[in-house]
Amino acid sequence: MSEIGQPWPALSIAETYSVLTAPGAPFEMREVEAHGRRVRAYVNARTTLRQLLDESRRFGERDFLVFEGERVTFEAHWRAASAFARILKERLGVAKGDRVAIAMRNYPEWSVCAWGALAIGAVIVPLNALEPGPALARMLRDSGAKLAVVDAERLDRLAPELDRRSDAALLVVRPTEATPGVQALASLIGLPSAYESLPARAAPDVELAPDDLATIFYTSGTTGQSKGAFGTHRNVLTNLVNTGFRAARAALRRGAGLPPRRTSRPPANSCSPCPSSTSPASIPRSRQRLPTARASS
Repeated sequence: MSEIGQPWPALSIAETYSVLTAPGAPFEMREVEAHGRRVRAYVNARTTLRQLLDESRRFGERDFLVFEGERVTFEAHWRAASAFARILKERLGVAKGDRVAIAMRNYPEWSVCAWGALAIGAVIVPLNALEPGPALARMLRDSGAKLAVVDAERLDRLAPELDRRSDAALLVVRPTEATPGVQALASLIGLPSAYESLPARAAPDVELAPDDLATIFYTSGTTGQSKGAFGTHRNVLTNLVNTGFRAARAALRRGAGLPPRRTSRPPANSCSPCPSSTSPASIPRSRQRLPTARASS
Protein backbone atom coordinates (compact mmCIF):
# COMPACT_ATOMS: atom_id res chain seq x y z
CA MET A 1 0.00 0.00 0.00
CA SER A 2 1.28 3.50 -0.83
CA GLU A 3 1.58 6.33 1.69
CA ILE A 4 -1.67 8.28 2.17
CA GLY A 5 -2.22 10.64 -0.75
CA GLN A 6 0.65 9.15 -2.78
CA PRO A 7 0.04 7.59 -6.20
CA TRP A 8 1.19 4.02 -6.70
CA PRO A 9 3.93 3.52 -7.48
CA ALA A 10 5.63 6.70 -6.31
CA LEU A 11 8.76 5.65 -8.24
CA SER A 12 9.38 3.14 -10.98
CA ILE A 13 11.69 0.17 -10.41
CA ALA A 14 14.38 1.85 -12.54
CA GLU A 15 14.07 5.05 -10.51
CA THR A 16 14.40 3.25 -7.19
CA TYR A 17 17.55 1.49 -8.41
CA SER A 18 18.99 4.81 -9.52
CA VAL A 19 18.28 6.46 -6.15
CA LEU A 20 19.41 3.60 -3.92
CA THR A 21 22.65 2.75 -5.72
CA ALA A 22 23.89 6.27 -6.52
CA PRO A 23 27.18 7.57 -5.06
CA GLY A 24 26.67 8.30 -1.37
CA ALA A 25 23.37 6.39 -1.24
CA PRO A 26 22.76 3.62 1.31
CA PHE A 27 23.26 0.91 -1.32
CA GLU A 28 25.95 2.60 -3.40
CA MET A 29 27.59 0.30 -5.92
CA ARG A 30 30.90 0.22 -7.75
CA GLU A 31 32.55 -1.97 -10.32
CA VAL A 32 34.97 -4.63 -9.13
CA GLU A 33 36.64 -7.62 -10.73
CA ALA A 34 35.46 -10.99 -9.48
CA HIS A 35 37.00 -14.11 -10.95
CA GLY A 36 37.90 -12.35 -14.18
CA ARG A 37 34.58 -10.58 -14.66
CA ARG A 38 33.74 -6.90 -14.18
CA VAL A 39 30.71 -6.77 -11.92
CA ARG A 40 28.90 -4.25 -9.72
CA ALA A 41 29.12 -4.73 -5.98
CA TYR A 42 27.81 -2.94 -2.89
CA VAL A 43 30.31 -0.42 -1.50
CA ASN A 44 29.07 -0.84 2.08
CA ALA A 45 28.90 -4.63 2.17
CA ARG A 46 31.19 -6.48 4.50
CA THR A 47 34.03 -8.24 2.75
CA THR A 48 34.19 -11.56 4.64
CA LEU A 49 31.91 -13.75 6.71
CA ARG A 50 34.47 -13.64 9.53
CA GLN A 51 33.62 -9.94 9.90
CA LEU A 52 29.92 -10.75 10.23
CA LEU A 53 30.60 -13.39 12.88
CA ASP A 54 32.73 -11.03 14.95
CA GLU A 55 30.22 -8.17 14.59
CA SER A 56 27.40 -10.43 15.82
CA ARG A 57 28.98 -10.35 19.25
CA ARG A 58 27.60 -6.85 19.79
CA PHE A 59 24.20 -8.41 20.53
CA GLY A 60 25.64 -10.06 23.63
CA GLU A 61 23.07 -11.85 25.75
CA ARG A 62 20.23 -11.70 23.24
CA ASP A 63 18.99 -15.10 22.10
CA PHE A 64 20.41 -16.16 18.74
CA LEU A 65 19.41 -19.83 18.55
CA VAL A 66 16.44 -21.55 20.17
CA PHE A 67 16.05 -25.31 19.94
CA GLU A 68 13.23 -26.79 22.02
CA GLY A 69 14.24 -25.87 25.59
CA GLU A 70 17.77 -24.80 24.64
CA ARG A 71 18.81 -21.21 24.07
CA VAL A 72 22.15 -19.96 22.76
CA THR A 73 22.94 -16.26 22.94
CA PHE A 74 24.92 -14.30 20.36
CA GLU A 75 27.88 -14.16 22.75
CA ALA A 76 27.75 -17.88 23.49
CA HIS A 77 27.48 -18.67 19.78
CA TRP A 78 30.50 -16.47 19.00
CA ARG A 79 32.55 -18.17 21.71
CA ALA A 80 31.59 -21.65 20.52
CA ALA A 81 32.19 -20.88 16.83
CA SER A 82 35.54 -19.29 17.67
CA ALA A 83 36.52 -22.27 19.81
CA PHE A 84 35.59 -24.67 17.02
CA ALA A 85 37.61 -22.57 14.55
CA ARG A 86 40.68 -22.88 16.77
CA ILE A 87 40.21 -26.64 17.06
CA LEU A 88 39.79 -27.00 13.30
CA LYS A 89 43.01 -25.15 12.58
CA GLU A 90 45.22 -26.10 15.51
CA ARG A 91 44.15 -29.68 16.28
CA LEU A 92 42.42 -31.08 13.21
CA GLY A 93 44.67 -29.54 10.57
CA VAL A 94 41.88 -27.81 8.63
CA ALA A 95 43.29 -24.99 6.49
CA LYS A 96 41.85 -22.28 4.29
CA GLY A 97 40.08 -23.84 1.31
CA ASP A 98 39.57 -27.24 2.97
CA ARG A 99 36.03 -28.59 2.77
CA VAL A 100 34.07 -29.13 6.00
CA ALA A 101 30.80 -30.99 5.44
CA ILE A 102 27.84 -30.70 7.81
CA ALA A 103 25.03 -33.25 7.86
CA MET A 104 22.64 -33.09 10.77
CA ARG A 105 19.22 -31.92 11.80
CA ASN A 106 18.84 -28.29 12.85
CA TYR A 107 20.72 -28.46 16.11
CA PRO A 108 22.49 -25.36 17.48
CA GLU A 109 25.76 -27.14 16.70
CA TRP A 110 24.99 -26.80 12.97
CA SER A 111 25.47 -23.05 13.11
CA VAL A 112 28.50 -23.26 15.40
CA CYS A 113 30.29 -25.63 13.01
CA ALA A 114 29.39 -23.61 9.92
CA TRP A 115 30.51 -20.25 11.27
CA GLY A 116 33.62 -21.70 12.94
CA ALA A 117 34.74 -23.22 9.65
CA LEU A 118 33.99 -20.07 7.66
CA ALA A 119 35.93 -17.95 10.15
CA ILE A 120 39.20 -19.63 9.17
CA GLY A 121 38.50 -19.72 5.45
CA ALA A 122 37.33 -23.32 5.23
CA VAL A 123 34.56 -24.10 2.72
CA ILE A 124 31.38 -25.45 4.28
CA VAL A 125 29.46 -28.18 2.48
CA PRO A 126 25.93 -28.32 3.95
CA LEU A 127 24.33 -31.66 3.11
CA ASN A 128 20.63 -32.41 3.08
CA ALA A 129 19.94 -34.36 6.26
CA LEU A 130 17.15 -36.27 4.50
CA GLU A 131 19.54 -37.88 2.01
CA PRO A 132 20.15 -41.64 2.32
CA GLY A 133 23.59 -42.91 3.31
CA PRO A 134 24.92 -43.66 -0.20
CA ALA A 135 24.00 -40.15 -1.41
CA LEU A 136 25.67 -38.54 1.61
CA ALA A 137 28.77 -40.63 1.03
CA ARG A 138 28.90 -39.68 -2.64
CA MET A 139 28.71 -35.97 -1.81
CA LEU A 140 31.48 -36.33 0.76
CA ARG A 141 33.67 -37.92 -1.88
CA ASP A 142 32.66 -35.48 -4.60
CA SER A 143 33.30 -32.38 -2.47
CA GLY A 144 36.63 -33.65 -1.20
CA ALA A 145 35.59 -33.03 2.39
CA LYS A 146 38.43 -33.20 4.87
CA LEU A 147 36.04 -33.32 7.81
CA ALA A 148 32.36 -34.15 8.21
CA VAL A 149 30.32 -33.16 11.26
CA VAL A 150 27.24 -35.37 11.53
CA ASP A 151 24.60 -36.21 14.09
CA ALA A 152 23.85 -39.71 15.35
CA GLU A 153 21.21 -40.47 12.72
CA ARG A 154 23.43 -39.41 9.82
CA LEU A 155 26.29 -41.41 11.30
CA ASP A 156 24.08 -44.50 11.33
CA ARG A 157 23.19 -43.94 7.67
CA LEU A 158 26.84 -43.55 6.75
CA ALA A 159 27.97 -46.62 8.70
CA PRO A 160 27.58 -49.07 5.78
CA GLU A 161 29.55 -46.65 3.59
CA LEU A 162 32.40 -45.96 6.02
CA ASP A 163 35.02 -48.04 4.22
CA ARG A 164 34.46 -46.31 0.91
CA ARG A 165 32.79 -42.98 1.78
CA SER A 166 35.75 -40.59 1.45
CA ASP A 167 38.91 -39.54 3.20
CA ALA A 168 36.93 -37.29 5.55
CA ALA A 169 37.42 -37.54 9.29
CA LEU A 170 34.21 -37.62 11.32
CA LEU A 171 32.89 -35.70 14.30
CA VAL A 172 29.52 -36.64 15.77
CA VAL A 173 26.95 -34.38 17.43
CA ARG A 174 24.77 -35.77 20.23
CA PRO A 175 25.81 -39.40 19.83
CA THR A 176 23.62 -42.13 21.30
CA GLU A 177 26.58 -44.49 21.69
CA ALA A 178 30.33 -44.50 21.23
CA THR A 179 31.64 -45.22 17.73
CA PRO A 180 35.27 -46.29 17.33
CA GLY A 181 37.31 -43.66 15.53
CA VAL A 182 34.60 -41.00 15.73
CA GLN A 183 35.02 -38.19 18.25
CA ALA A 184 32.10 -36.33 19.80
CA LEU A 185 31.97 -32.59 19.13
CA ALA A 186 30.99 -32.01 22.76
CA SER A 187 34.31 -33.46 23.88
CA LEU A 188 35.99 -30.58 22.05
CA ILE A 189 33.80 -27.55 22.76
CA GLY A 190 31.27 -28.76 25.32
CA LEU A 191 27.47 -28.77 25.15
CA PRO A 192 25.40 -25.76 24.03
CA SER A 193 24.31 -25.15 27.62
CA ALA A 194 27.95 -24.47 28.51
CA TYR A 195 29.00 -22.38 25.49
CA GLU A 196 28.87 -19.17 27.54
CA SER A 197 31.65 -20.50 29.75
CA LEU A 198 34.06 -21.00 26.85
CA PRO A 199 37.01 -18.58 26.66
CA ALA A 200 36.34 -15.22 25.01
CA ARG A 201 39.05 -15.85 22.42
CA ALA A 202 38.63 -15.02 18.76
CA ALA A 203 39.18 -17.49 15.94
CA PRO A 204 42.70 -17.67 14.49
CA ASP A 205 43.48 -14.91 12.01
CA VAL A 206 43.45 -16.05 8.39
CA GLU A 207 43.77 -13.79 5.37
CA LEU A 208 40.42 -13.80 3.58
CA ALA A 209 39.10 -12.05 0.47
CA PRO A 210 35.55 -11.38 -0.78
CA ASP A 211 35.84 -13.81 -3.67
CA ASP A 212 37.30 -16.69 -1.68
CA LEU A 213 35.13 -19.80 -1.88
CA ALA A 214 32.84 -20.12 1.15
CA THR A 215 30.12 -22.68 0.40
CA ILE A 216 29.31 -25.69 -1.75
CA PHE A 217 25.57 -26.37 -1.85
CA TYR A 218 24.39 -29.49 -3.66
CA THR A 219 21.45 -29.27 -6.03
CA SER A 220 18.39 -31.45 -5.49
CA GLY A 221 19.30 -33.78 -8.35
CA THR A 222 15.74 -33.74 -9.66
CA THR A 223 16.81 -34.29 -13.26
CA GLY A 224 20.01 -36.20 -12.59
CA GLN A 225 22.81 -36.61 -10.11
CA SER A 226 23.09 -33.68 -7.69
CA LYS A 227 25.95 -31.27 -8.35
CA GLY A 228 27.86 -28.95 -6.04
CA ALA A 229 27.34 -25.21 -6.67
CA PHE A 230 30.04 -22.82 -5.45
CA GLY A 231 29.39 -19.66 -3.45
CA THR A 232 31.85 -17.02 -2.29
CA HIS A 233 31.97 -14.72 0.72
CA ARG A 234 30.73 -11.97 -1.59
CA ASN A 235 27.78 -14.15 -2.64
CA VAL A 236 26.60 -14.70 0.91
CA LEU A 237 27.19 -11.13 2.10
CA THR A 238 25.47 -9.66 -0.95
CA ASN A 239 22.46 -11.77 -0.06
CA LEU A 240 22.40 -10.07 3.34
CA VAL A 241 22.56 -6.57 1.83
CA ASN A 242 19.90 -7.52 -0.73
CA THR A 243 17.48 -8.14 2.15
CA GLY A 244 17.77 -4.49 3.21
CA PHE A 245 17.75 -3.35 -0.40
CA ARG A 246 14.40 -4.98 -1.08
CA ALA A 247 12.87 -3.30 2.00
CA ALA A 248 14.25 0.10 0.94
CA ARG A 249 13.01 -0.38 -2.61
CA ALA A 250 9.51 -1.16 -1.33
CA ALA A 251 9.59 1.95 0.88
CA LEU A 252 10.51 4.20 -2.05
CA ARG A 253 7.86 2.62 -4.25
CA ARG A 254 5.16 3.48 -1.75
CA GLY A 255 6.48 7.03 -1.29
CA ALA A 256 8.03 6.65 2.16
CA GLY A 257 11.28 8.39 1.16
CA LEU A 258 14.96 7.47 1.15
CA PRO A 259 16.29 5.49 4.14
CA PRO A 260 18.66 7.41 6.46
CA ARG A 261 22.11 7.86 4.93
CA ARG A 262 24.87 5.89 6.60
CA THR A 263 28.42 7.08 7.05
CA SER A 264 29.79 3.59 7.65
CA ARG A 265 28.90 -0.02 7.05
CA PRO A 266 25.45 -1.11 8.19
CA PRO A 267 25.33 -2.68 11.67
CA ALA A 268 25.36 -6.43 12.01
CA ASN A 269 21.62 -6.80 12.42
CA SER A 270 21.62 -10.43 11.44
CA CYS A 271 23.85 -13.46 11.52
CA SER A 272 22.05 -16.33 9.86
CA PRO A 273 22.52 -19.80 11.35
CA CYS A 274 22.87 -21.02 7.77
CA PRO A 275 25.00 -18.82 5.53
CA SER A 276 23.22 -18.81 2.17
CA SER A 277 24.54 -17.86 -1.22
CA THR A 278 21.21 -18.01 -3.00
CA SER A 279 21.54 -14.39 -4.06
CA PRO A 280 24.16 -13.11 -6.47
CA ALA A 281 27.59 -11.83 -5.72
CA SER A 282 27.04 -8.77 -7.86
CA ILE A 283 24.89 -7.02 -10.42
CA PRO A 284 26.35 -7.20 -13.94
CA ARG A 285 26.64 -3.90 -15.76
CA SER A 286 24.11 -4.96 -18.37
CA ARG A 287 21.24 -5.50 -15.91
CA GLN A 288 19.01 -3.25 -13.80
CA ARG A 289 17.47 -5.94 -11.67
CA LEU A 290 18.72 -8.32 -9.01
CA PRO A 291 20.09 -11.19 -11.09
CA THR A 292 19.81 -14.91 -10.64
CA ALA A 293 22.47 -16.48 -8.42
CA ARG A 294 25.60 -17.28 -10.34
CA ALA A 295 28.90 -18.69 -9.09
CA SER A 296 32.13 -17.68 -10.76
CA SER A 297 34.85 -20.22 -11.37
